[in-house]
Amino acid sequence: MNRLELVLGTKTRSGQQWDVWESTFSPVGADGYPARIWDKRTGVIDKAVAESWREHYDLSHILQRDWAKGLGKKLEGKLHVYVGDMDNYYLNNAVYLVEHYLEATTNPYYGGEVDYGDRAEHCWNGDHTRPNALSRLRYHQMYIPKAVERMLTTAPPGADVKSWRY
Repeated sequence: MNRLELVLGTKTRSGQQWDVWESTFSPVGADGYPARIWDKRTGVIDKAVAESWREHYDLSHILQRDWAKGLGKKLEGKLHVYVGDMDNYYLNNAVYLVEHYLEATTNPYYGGEVDYGDRAEHCWNGDHTRPNALSRLRYHQMYIPKAVERMLTTAPPGADVKSWRY
C-alpha cells in the first residue's frame, strides 16, 4: 500500500490513507512537506516523527498521561468509541488497549462506552442493525438522542431543559 502511495504522489501527496494520516499528524519537514514517519522504500522509522505523533495524537497515550491531571474529570461520561472488529487498518487492536485502560484503571471512571461491530470494517459507527453503507447515512439519528440524554443528565439545576425539546 505504501509503495502504491509513493507511486501515486511523492511528499505525502497520494491522497491515500497512510499519506492522509501522515499529512494530518506529522510536523512540517525541512522541505515544507509533512515529515515522513517512515521511509516508504526501506521501512526505516523516523523516531522523532513517531514521538511527535505519540505526544500530540496518540489518544491512548494522552489519556494515560493526562487522566489524573484533570482530563479524566473533563471527559467523564463523554467518551463513546465505536470500531469494527475487523477494521481494515487494524485500528480495533488499539481500541482494545484503550478500553482496557478505561475500564480497569481510570479514576474517575470514564462512564462512556466502547462498542465493537461484529465482522465490521473501517468506519463502523455503532449501528448493529445495518451495514456501514447505510448506517453512515443516519449519524444524526443515532447520536442526537445520546446528546440529549447527556444534556439532561448534566444540566445545572434550574436550566431550561424543556423549551428546546419538541
